[in-house]
Amino acid sequence: MLLTERETDEGLLVAVCDAEVLGETFEEDGVSLTVTEEFYGGEEADEQAVVASLARASVANLVGTEAVELAVREGFVDEANVLDIESTRHAQYLRM
Repeated sequence: MLLTERETDEGLLVAVCDAEVLGETFEEDGVSLTVTEEFYGGEEADEQAVVASLARASVANLVGTEAVELAVREGFVDEANVLDIESTRHAQYLRM
């Protein structure tokens, strides 16, 4: 997985994607998602690093089966809130 962290005025923004979806565009039922290098391109990270980052995040965007399943398994994202777009999965996480 690729992990990017950005400090914003609203807190830590985390972007995680499966490495193989970087640069891809997924479209289904009027929804389009492009996994851009500018937003999702980051450092290779293992599950432990991603979980630690999500635990500190105010907002997170996740794309890819592995990244989203990890977030669901670790309790950051509810499965009912996951979008299946073409051949990938997408979820957003907001800590309030």
